Amino acid sequence: MVSQVEVRNLPVERRLPYSLEGLVQVFTCGHRSFFTNVMSQALTIAGQGTPVLVVQFLKGGIEMGPNRPMRLGENLDWLRCDVPRCIDTPNLEPEEMQALLDLWHHTRSVIQAGKYALVVLDELSLAIHLGLIPQAEVLELLEQRPSHVDLILTGPEMPQAILDVADQVTEFRRSYRS
Repeated sequence: MVSQVEVRNLPVERRLPYSLEGLVQVFTCGHRSFFTNVMSQALTIAGQGTPVLVVQFLKGGIEMGPNRPMRLGENLDWLRCDVPRCIDTPNLEPEEMQALLDLWHHTRSVIQAGKYALVVLDELSLAIHLGLIPQAEVLELLEQRPSHVDLILTGPEMPQAILDVADQVTEFRRSYRS
């Protein structure tokens, strides 16, 4: 038998009779095609009644951005950068760079506010690697986030400084069989 307690109107930090410390999880891989596992985890957690935010920093093309999140179900918000294409270069047009920074600043503020219990920062490592989001700001966010917020960071070439502060690092790799 399975039972579920209804907790919709309680703030995230008051939903349990005890406090749980959030984790920083890193999912990394040498290629960019492993997001399905992380998204599956986010959907499962949201389906259990926990507020989740998925932020895709380098994906664009569907007119999203901080002011236009896509809602997937009752508890999952999904944001993409408000640019007409996917970002794959450090050479952005000024309005593209502004859209990326707006998304980054919005993401930082909602994490600090503790609005979501889980926040997925997709391809954050590539945004750092391309020089679009400062690694120092990411490390500061990881250190100063509310204690109940879980963060999942994804992407190839995750900086060592982030790996060093992560609670869990999962590296996906392809298996080649003959």
